[in-house]
Amino acid sequence: MEPFLVCPSVIQTRFILIETSHAGNVGAVARAIKVMGFDDLVLVRPRWANVLRREETIQRASGALDVLNNARIVGTLDEALEGMTHLCATAMTARDFGPPTLTPRTHLESFIEEIRTTDALVRDGDNSPQNPHGSQAESGSRASPSPSPSPSLIIRPAQQTGVAFLFGSERFGMTNEDVYRCHVALQIPSNPQFGSLNIAAAVQLIAYEWRICLGGFDVPTAEQSKAVDTLADAGQIGGLLSHWQSALEAIGYLDPEAPKKLMPRLNQFFNRARMTIEEIHIFRGVAKAMIRASGQLNSPLESKPETVGQTLEPKEDRL
Repeated sequence: MEPFLVCPSVIQTRFILIETSHAGNVGAVARAIKVMGFDDLVLVRPRWANVLRREETIQRASGALDVLNNARIVGTLDEALEGMTHLCATAMTARDFGPPTLTPRTHLESFIEEIRTTDALVRDGDNSPQNPHGSQAESGSRASPSPSPSPSLIIRPAQQTGVAFLFGSERFGMTNEDVYRCHVALQIPSNPQFGSLNIAAAVQLIAYEWRICLGGFDVPTAEQSKAVDTLADAGQIGGLLSHWQSALEAIGYLDPEAPKKLMPRLNQFFNRARMTIEEIHIFRGVAKAMIRASGQLNSPLESKPETVGQTLEPKEDRL
């Protein structure tokens, strides 16, 4: 798929749950859409009026509390659809009457391509010459040039688009009346003998397909993933070196009377590794095990309180 021509953030995306009966599903849906970078969740007549604050909802959200805090509860589908221009129903089976039933990928790729094409046409039109009266100017008459619209006032097709994904109750799904209001019914391909999906799983799949159409997220490299973790500071590295010096002396590997350059070399090794705090815990756990194995668990270093800048009591992680 070619790169998207407009910023996908200008397309408003909303997930609407109609008459949801299980609080845990609301939390799981909040988690599912946040994972894919969305945050607009609307509940229509849920079973529990306080569903957004119920313990099960919060637990299943697994940290997506911002989505729950911003979610709205409304009494009618009309309220939930306010501002939306493209409505996508969800259905486990195709209906004899109503909008076409398509897979999410088939429909969403086609839909985003239409937006891309239309936006390109509008952009080309904006770049066309603004003064169509060139012949009058050449004959000596003064023609007022057509005012050029401010770029901030040009409304792109993508900016006019609000996409809503509708999901019915866990037991009955969407009513025919609600499906008939939509432009398409999305059906997730599944096992013909067992096609029932949990509502949060269905939301996750459709949110993923939509995110891919909008450009997706880059998969971070191992180095980028490590950068997300908290790197150890100089004090924590120093504490690790002291711990390892004690351990190496305890097992007889390091002669304190003739240490040579072993510890400076280890210092350089740890610096090159750009160690995280979790890795510091692991290596300190190894050092503690070495001291324990040597029978010197109560060495001065082991009983010495941590100084400022060093890690807390090391975890006994294993490599």
